[in-house]
Amino acid sequence: MSTVQPNGSVPERGQDQTIIRMEGVQKWYGDFQVLKDINLDVRAGERIVVCGPSGSGKSTLIRCINHLEKFQKGKVVVDGIELNDKANNVDAIRREVGMVFQQFNLFPHLTILENCTLAPIQARGVSKEEAEATAMKYLTRVRIPDQAKKYPSQLSGGQQQRVAIARALCMTPKIMLFDEPTSALDPEMVKEVLDTMIGLAEDGMTMLCVTHEMGFARKVADRVIFMADGRIVEQAPPETFFSNPQHEMTRNFLGQILTSGH
Repeated sequence: MSTVQPNGSVPERGQDQTIIRMEGVQKWYGDFQVLKDINLDVRAGERIVVCGPSGSGKSTLIRCINHLEKFQKGKVVVDGIELNDKANNVDAIRREVGMVFQQFNLFPHLTILENCTLAPIQARGVSKEEAEATAMKYLTRVRIPDQAKKYPSQLSGGQQQRVAIARALCMTPKIMLFDEPTSALDPEMVKEVLDTMIGLAEDGMTMLCVTHEMGFARKVADRVIFMADGRIVEQAPPETFFSNPQHEMTRNFLGQILTSGH
């Protein structure tokens, strides 16, 4: 686990480099400011869990990384590419960043295999044969290769979310973003998705995950970030974050969520 410095930065780890940098990011929805002066560095291979109450800006923060949400002030740099409104920059960053949503967003009229091969063929120009081989590799990785010929409606929620993870991996991203990936699942399906994510973390994938699954945060995260009212209130390694939270808002949040069984 990395040690977070007082300013929130993470020290050098071997040849690791900063792969995401957010500087002074601010975002409004009309008159409502949802992100307030966000400063965040993420190092390659780092696993970060972002938590906080509803409406704190968690999902908006990670969606700014791949331009699903536009911000009005500040700077975001992903793998050396500064995010702006130029289409080529946005496309370049989205090729580097995979995302898994709360809802699975699979195409219902395509098979599982076709869902996984569509983007590599259309966006990367990969041949159908290569795309299918890659898709089967990642469907095997998430333990559902036998579902390749089925349609999304024939799979459970947990299986569909694992397909969504495999589909994102088929674009060979350097970074994976997860926006509450288990919150739409029945309790018995949560573990299978979290186990898949744990496997990705063990493989060294750079991950930012918005989740209330605090057991996952304890096991996987290098750093846990707590957000409230559009700000990063506190961040620390999990062993410090859970045992000695510094801010009263963090303590109140953890008291509520740990009592609820997460």
